[in-house]
Amino acid sequence: MSDHDIRVGLSVSVSGRFKLQGQQALSGVLLWQSHANAQGGISINSGVSRSVRLVWYDDGSRANRARDNVLQLIRNGNVDILLGPYSSSLTMAAAEIAEEDKKIIWNYGGASDEIFSRGWRYMIGMASPASDYLRAFPQWLAEQHPALRRICVLYSAGGTFGWQVARGMLESVLLVAGQSVELVPINSSLETYDTILRTLVDIGPEIVVLAGSFQDDLALMRTRHRWPSTVRVVAAVAAGLGDFSAELGQIADAALGPSQWEPGVTFPNIAGPTSDWFLDSFQKQFGHAPDYIAAGSFATGVVLTECIRRAASLDDEKLRSTVSDLDCNTFYGRFRIDARTGIQTGHRVLLIRWQGGYKKEAIKRL
Repeated sequence: MSDHDIRVGLSVSVSGRFKLQGQQALSGVLLWQSHANAQGGISINSGVSRSVRLVWYDDGSRANRARDNVLQLIRNGNVDILLGPYSSSLTMAAAEIAEEDKKIIWNYGGASDEIFSRGWRYMIGMASPASDYLRAFPQWLAEQHPALRRICVLYSAGGTFGWQVARGMLESVLLVAGQSVELVPINSSLETYDTILRTLVDIGPEIVVLAGSFQDDLALMRTRHRWPSTVRVVAAVAAGLGDFSAELGQIADAALGPSQWEPGVTFPNIAGPTSDWFLDSFQKQFGHAPDYIAAGSFATGVVLTECIRRAASLDDEKLRSTVSDLDCNTFYGRFRIDARTGIQTGHRVLLIRWQGGYKKEAIKRL
């Protein structure tokens, strides 16, 4: 490892329950590394540029291993930059270590609002928070399906992400005349979903929203043929990912979902490469299309590059001050954080719908 490298470290899930999403995230970071180095590295000061050196460890989708990895990266690996892991639970674990060591954690993969409520100074969010995922969905329903009013949200009882998605929905429903919402916590350890199905029959909802883990959402979607006939619209957090349709086939048809990025959506005056460049380069390097998770981890690198350039430093305090004032667009969307909490305030979620194995264009900016 050269003293002239910028050492970027991350704990990432390439095994365990988050391995699909973790591999997408790692691929996005690897592509950013390739892009940055192809540009001659990142300019820090006096026109001197340094190459990006990536150091990553598999956390197996486990919080305790993510914590250990971050300890290793910061205290033994002496990384200059720390990227977060995928998932809110692992990000929470990593953030505790980063905060203790006053090390910024550049967070692309943990969306729960809870992460930003702990008073952590060194947490920087890239993606829209979980409470915004479907916050505008009730208003969209009122415009597109005004006769449908009974909503049931099945959300994960484990962790905080699912509840935050549900909370955003609940707050929005209260502002839309005539709609009602029933929040039902689900436990992924259940051996059978019969209890949940009975609950759906009892409620008789017209709209069902799934806000569990990726695997929970898939499992519940596979019971769709047993849902009550009252259900006319279904939305799932997992539907934003390409593997949702790949796993479910025709069952995914007409399902809606939130997405942090879609290739056809463009933004003016962007920093870094375009969506077309990202899409083409990702497919060439990895042999498949990227999801918004890969786009988010790549865009985190773009924002990081911009902050290093403006701060002319790798010092975490200088970077924290710089990122607090940053307001820019990348191909991923607008970047702007709340200076105090680090939560993302500029980026907006998109709503997509599956049809015939393909995502339709974003229907509405949420």
